Amino acid sequence: MKSMFDRWYEESSRLKDLDPEVLGEVRAFADDQLNRIKELVKIGMALSAEKNLDRLLEMIVSEARRYTNADGGTLYIRNDSSRSLEFTIVQSDSLGVRLGGTGGRIDWQPVPLFTPDGRENHANVCAFCALKGETINIADVYDADGFDFQGTREFDASTGYRSRSMLLVPLRDHEDEVIGVLQLLNCRNRRTGEVIPFPDQDIHDTESLASQAAIAVTNMRLVRELENLFNSFLRAIAAAIDEKSPYTSGHVERVAELSEELARRVGESRAPAFADVSFSEEELKEIRMAAWMHDVGKITTPEYVVDKATKLETIFDRIELVRLRAEILKRDIEIARLKSGGGGGSGRQMDTGTLERDLAFIEKCNIGGEFMDDDSIDRLRRLGGRTIEVNGETQPFLNDDELKNLSIRKGTLTDEERAVINNHVTLTIRMLEKLPFPRKLRRVPLYAGMHHEKLDGSGYPRGLLAPDIPLPARILAIADVFEALTAADRPYKPGKMLSESVRILEFMVRDGHLDSDLCDLLVESGLVIDYARRVLSARQIDDFVWRGRTYRVAAPQADPG
Repeated sequence: MKSMFDRWYEESSRLKDLDPEVLGEVRAFADDQLNRIKELVKIGMALSAEKNLDRLLEMIVSEARRYTNADGGTLYIRNDSSRSLEFTIVQSDSLGVRLGGTGGRIDWQPVPLFTPDGRENHANVCAFCALKGETINIADVYDADGFDFQGTREFDASTGYRSRSMLLVPLRDHEDEVIGVLQLLNCRNRRTGEVIPFPDQDIHDTESLASQAAIAVTNMRLVRELENLFNSFLRAIAAAIDEKSPYTSGHVERVAELSEELARRVGESRAPAFADVSFSEEELKEIRMAAWMHDVGKITTPEYVVDKATKLETIFDRIELVRLRAEILKRDIEIARLKSGGGGGSGRQMDTGTLERDLAFIEKCNIGGEFMDDDSIDRLRRLGGRTIEVNGETQPFLNDDELKNLSIRKGTLTDEERAVINNHVTLTIRMLEKLPFPRKLRRVPLYAGMHHEKLDGSGYPRGLLAPDIPLPARILAIADVFEALTAADRPYKPGKMLSESVRILEFMVRDGHLDSDLCDLLVESGLVIDYARRVLSARQIDDFVWRGRTYRVAAPQADPG
């Protein structure tokens, strides 16, 4: 069996015997074919490299027109839900038209694939091409039979154009389904500029180009659909966490929106701290995704801890047990008074009044707040020393666990419960690190797991210092803090006023907890005011001071004093 080299050598030897003129024509033809193949390969590589769908669709039409020297081109994409072909890209050199993609908006009616009575629309040439999956080459649309070109004639009459040669090629995906139609109009002779029918060679090459284009479009659509599925799945998890408690509903979404907007303003800022910082769209997606996932570990946190609205709340608010014991004490006081004949009972009556005041004090302590002083804790301990008798058994008026919870100095959580809450960050990191994030989202677990770290190392779970906390994680931390300060749906506090929230931010900056430059940008760029007007209640919005300057929120824009 002869090798490929042997066959090539024999053929090349025969070519030497040809007439020089004929040999020149053969070489010219071979060079032309080689150049066409190279051009198709080049176009295919360019199509596969483009990551923006709008630019990709434009490129398909532009490259097909350039390759065939067509004056105009239209790309239709099939919409199965509306059973039509939608105008996606429209281009024409003679008319100076660039519509669709990154160009002007197309508001033309789509081409129906079926008639109102349900039959296939064979009268329209584009619909026929899509339905039958056949390439159609027409030398002159005015002389073509079988198709209705009335719309084309009307377009020509209104613009002075003359549509003549037309080539339509179906775009097929990896499952051999037609996903669109590429239509080229008016092929021009490269030497004379005369409009001619599309040559057979151009038809075959355009079919090859359309195949490459369909693969590129399909791949990009599949990637986009997978991204949408992934994003929707993670958002569904975040929504489930928010819905797990009525007190956290909307928290994750608000943090995600605020984080992304602050990151965008970092890129737009001219402040020296951010002069060399900008985030690409992919990096912004990564930050947004980290924000959506920052509380995913709370899916394992018990509801009674997340929802702990008062200090004595577990499955229910145990203040009711304290009230019951107070009623028992009142009963005992009344019985003792009656047994004594009702005389000389003023001391007992005073004990009843004292009991009422003590119960009111306990109820106030149970609400929780920003701070409980030492005197209040000492009073609770004295009350805890009281006893009552139930069925002949002596019981403490406040048991040890109740006394411990009521003595919480800030908020409603004990140290143990706060540890359970804080552990959600560790669980978030462990859960997210098990997910196979794509390369462009690989830092989502890193950023999400740092939203409670502080620049001075006093944060958790790792106690990282400023150099170890990247800028996106710092952005997320600020968004999380500011949303929590202003949230009006927390169980233990009403939403803070804007001025108080900003003042606390400034304290946290001074204490080395939050990034100073980012907090300056948050305020000075107007993002704080934009967020307040969009999210906060009218009650919470007021003027505030930042770095000694007063911002008038009532004005249309921030007004530094």
